[in-house]
Amino acid sequence: MKRRFSLWRRQARNLGVSLLFVTVATGLWYSQEREYRDSLSWMGVTTWETPSPTSLHRVLRNDGFLVGWSDLRVNPLWVSYTLQAVDDNTRIGPRPDFQSDWRTLWPIGTDSYFGSGYDRGHMAPNYAIAAVHGAGAQRQTFQMSNITPQRPDLNRRLWQRLEEVVIDHFAGRFGTVHVITGPVFPERFFENVFNRVGLVEIPEAFYKIVVVPAEQPRAVAFLVPQDVSGNEPLDRYLVSIDEIELRTGLNFFPNLTPDMEARLESGVRTEGWGIDEIARLPSRF
Repeated sequence: MKRRFSLWRRQARNLGVSLLFVTVATGLWYSQEREYRDSLSWMGVTTWETPSPTSLHRVLRNDGFLVGWSDLRVNPLWVSYTLQAVDDNTRIGPRPDFQSDWRTLWPIGTDSYFGSGYDRGHMAPNYAIAAVHGAGAQRQTFQMSNITPQRPDLNRRLWQRLEEVVIDHFAGRFGTVHVITGPVFPERFFENVFNRVGLVEIPEAFYKIVVVPAEQPRAVAFLVPQDVSGNEPLDRYLVSIDEIELRTGLNFFPNLTPDMEARLESGVRTEGWGIDEIARLPSRF
């Protein structure tokens, strides 16, 4: 009997040591993961205003950027990243191939968009992520979890111009900028539920929010519909962050104080951004 009790006590002690190890390791991993996510966010990782099936998402961690992935929309609802100014002569490696992402619930093949009339539109941009975060991060921007259907005139012209402005002009002007970007869908889910490329729902517009994370932060936001011709001036699509949050159901900066939130998100303030200098820059295509 004593031997059996001694064996149970030893097993209990071993189990306790194992549980302690798992708890400490899990806590350490969570702390490191949270620190990394915070480094790719500003004022908290994007969440939802009011939980609903269309705004719920899970965060996919990548090198240099985060993706708020929706298994319902089969789309990134938001993508978050930080950019620093780069030299005008910065060169990146060859364009990688697109790749599937095993983390998505539904399989999205690299050829899923073929014949649809839509481009595979990057949310975290190829060039800017590569120039700031390196080749490994660039390859991850070609995962299909970072891709959403965009019409060619938007993807290859106006959206490309906007991406170029963010890295070349805004990051160059301020040194560091934080960006959140993603698609916008119709307010009523069932109005668009069958408007898809394969499994992937087709957005009606796209947004891009750029923040200068200073002691007195400033922000500028764009909301661009799918049906642009591509040559429109960028300042035509300036909106408030509040409008984008209303359209998406997301809360982009959950840690802002109410006063700062009202000042930063409630209106369109372009002072200091040099919008007149960049609004009508031509596209490369």
